[in-house]
Amino acid sequence: MFTKIPLDRWVESIISWFNTHFAFLFNFFSSVISGIVGGFTFLFHAFPAIVVIILLTLLAYYFGKWRLALFAVLGLLLIRNLGYWDSTMDTLALVLTSALISIILGLPLGIWCARNRSVRSTLTPMLDFMQTMPAFVYLIPAVTFFGLGVVPGVIASVIFSIPPTIRLTNLGILQVPADLVEAADAFGSTPAQKLFKVQFPLALPTILAGINQTIMLSLSMVVIASMIGAQGVGADVYRAVTQLKTGQGFEAGLAVVVLAILLDRLTQSVIGKKRKGNKSFALKKPLVITSIAAFCIIAILIGIGKKAPVSNSTFVGDQVGYSIIGIDPGSGLMNASEKALTAYNLTSWKLIEGSSTAMTIALDKAYKEGKPIIVTGWTPHWMFSKYDLKYLTDPKNVFGGDEEIHTIVRLHLQADHPSAYQFLDKFQWKPADMEQVMAKIQEGQKPEESASQWVETNPDKVNAWISGIPKANGKKLKLAYVAWDSEIASTNVVKYVLESKLGYQVDMLQVEAGPMWAGIASGDADAMVAAWLPTTHKDYYEKFKGKFEDLGPNLIGTKLGLVVPKYMNITSIEDLAKR
Repeated sequence: MFTKIPLDRWVESIISWFNTHFAFLFNFFSSVISGIVGGFTFLFHAFPAIVVIILLTLLAYYFGKWRLALFAVLGLLLIRNLGYWDSTMDTLALVLTSALISIILGLPLGIWCARNRSVRSTLTPMLDFMQTMPAFVYLIPAVTFFGLGVVPGVIASVIFSIPPTIRLTNLGILQVPADLVEAADAFGSTPAQKLFKVQFPLALPTILAGINQTIMLSLSMVVIASMIGAQGVGADVYRAVTQLKTGQGFEAGLAVVVLAILLDRLTQSVIGKKRKGNKSFALKKPLVITSIAAFCIIAILIGIGKKAPVSNSTFVGDQVGYSIIGIDPGSGLMNASEKALTAYNLTSWKLIEGSSTAMTIALDKAYKEGKPIIVTGWTPHWMFSKYDLKYLTDPKNVFGGDEEIHTIVRLHLQADHPSAYQFLDKFQWKPADMEQVMAKIQEGQKPEESASQWVETNPDKVNAWISGIPKANGKKLKLAYVAWDSEIASTNVVKYVLESKLGYQVDMLQVEAGPMWAGIASGDADAMVAAWLPTTHKDYYEKFKGKFEDLGPNLIGTKLGLVVPKYMNITSIEDLAKR
């Protein structure tokens, strides 16, 4: 048996090294990108929605005639009517920024590939890697280097969407007929003249097709980017998915569809006009290019100018930018945090939506640098054993008392799988037990290995769970869970006991909280040990009440609240209010 190559640790070491030695460069890029996004956002929000709709409709008419113009006005008015105008404009700003950066970087690289075989041979496997690597993977280094917000969203979008621009620029230039290139050489053209007077104009339709694909791929990243705090209509889609609000999800998704079709048809129409050799369009090119360049330069300067220096203020709000780093939108913890902002009159504060992974990455980065940070937290969680943290006291008891984690099973499980039902009814452990498993997982051990080790080293507790229960001899079960560290630990422990001690075959279904509850209610999953009550999953509990069976708590003593490092000189949520 070969020893596993520690590739994950090597990658983490490389990322840590870059983050330590090139922080100044990442800060500069962050300023530039946030400046461009801010410039586009300001442009789209500076005028009333109806003015922007009219301008975009005229643009659609110029490039695509009346059919595209009609679609533009009806689609944009529908978005405004549904209440997604502001978030759609935020998304458009993110997409255009990603596309602009991809074009600025992709065109030169594509030209370089076409002119140099060695560069082409080097970049081709890299582009293959960028296009086939799951997009979610890009979120982790993006958050590590650039924090939460639109900047890591743009970075991840650029990595994901730049390959078509590079590939089709390279392809378009290589497909220029050889006799035309030879004619240019015969007339004594310089390499630059040959490129910009012969090859590039003839390759432009193919290049524009690559740019079109880049824009579409950038748009496809908006929902994924919302998981790391990039606001926009993607956040509305993600929120609807986690809360199982089908109607709202359809509305937000429809806004994405309208925007995608509009951008696609506009860029396709530009390609069509170029192929027809439209002179009026050609005459306007210098003006268009100059206007875009001027806008980008101004946006960059504004972004760099707005990059706030490290605050010398002693007030915590100024130190953290009046931001609280949250987790999944729509979760009970986020809802409670929103209520806390209202209850304590923290009107200038904002709760950044993302995911539990993004939150812990942001906490890790701030903690290592000794910087102030406020996050939404819960116990048990491995971060309390890794970092020296504290809860802010909650005098108004907005977050409520201690939570419990309940075991929820589908109806009729007792009749179908009596052994599993008896075990799940008996299953109960303590936060310290769960933290042991979570700590091992955080150290790099596989969840199933951590679970098996804990089970084998705690025979007394496990025997109390399975005492007197007959084996099932290969019957199949499905356990649903959310990808929270606590639930990964508990579900793997339950799975191992069911398989190794009771003879079941167990499948684990990783889903969001809403689908997890829906799966139990519909019978698609048999059980879960991940129901946080009475606060976190309160809405789901009430929505599906009567469609599941609650076996009671399997863990008592959990807690929700706002968490800060102990080196921060605040103790209460009331300290966040400026006096």
